[in-house]
Amino acid sequence: MTISHLVTHSGGFHADELLSSVILTRLFPQAQLIRSRDRAWITPGEDRIIYDVGGQFDPDLRIFDHHQRPSPLREDGQPYSSFGLIWAAFGRDYLRAMDVPEAHVDEVHGSLDRGFVLPVDLVDNGKVNPSEAGPLFARLTLPVLLETLKPAFDDRSEGADDRAFFDALSVARAFVEAQIRSKAAKLRAEGMVLAAIEAAGESAVLELPMGMPFRAGVEAAGADHLLFVVHPRGDDWALTTIRTGDDTFATRADLPAAWAGLTDAALEVACGVTGAKFCHNGRFIAVADSRAAILEMAARAVAEHRAQ
Repeated sequence: MTISHLVTHSGGFHADELLSSVILTRLFPQAQLIRSRDRAWITPGEDRIIYDVGGQFDPDLRIFDHHQRPSPLREDGQPYSSFGLIWAAFGRDYLRAMDVPEAHVDEVHGSLDRGFVLPVDLVDNGKVNPSEAGPLFARLTLPVLLETLKPAFDDRSEGADDRAFFDALSVARAFVEAQIRSKAAKLRAEGMVLAAIEAAGESAVLELPMGMPFRAGVEAAGADHLLFVVHPRGDDWALTTIRTGDDTFATRADLPAAWAGLTDAALEVACGVTGAKFCHNGRFIAVADSRAAILEMAARAVAEHRAQ
């Protein structure tokens, strides 16, 4: 398949065709991106992929619109936007182009679809209103932020919409690629965490070789006995708590109340460990100047928690 043109509609833009363009321009870097509603361009052809315009959805013809009736739906009945359609057709190839290991491609693809692509689809189809995020955050959802990159209503200069679209493309690309790097990194981290859990045995303290996302690995291992995590942090060592969920700040065990907000000599006195340097007032992280010091702090935190 030789694709020389990527075709979407002209005029104002939304998050779905902008994010679709992120995927397609990486996979077909030599193709020219055309923004047009001209029938000659939005008619399927061997040399093009058409999306968010054209009134058809036919992967075999490489046209991915969702505005027609009936519109394309997921298996659970939720609607696609062009982003969801492009992600379903090209997302796995995009992940491979981003050097996601083949063993992780399906998992990252599904995770992105549920947590990143689907919300864009729902907003674009009017099934979710950004205001549902609450008045404080409504203007900070990704679809809304991307649309703020459109030209002002009274900017009628020639090519204003196209210039804004191509400027916004680099911003959208940064968000998509950051999401993928983050999810791929979490999967890499999970394997390292599982190995560290096995090495820790029945200890309530998990030692990791570096700072990394660890809660998913802890939960996957069913390691309910773990209370704290330690790892090197630059020249120092950190002791952190383990949150009980993604949507809460509650932890399995807090650091001792007597340590809260203290630094250096005052913290050394409070915890009885030479080399203690800092404990956050929120009692979710502490820092020491050596591995031995942080392990001693961890042991004392475990003992105090168990004594409660």
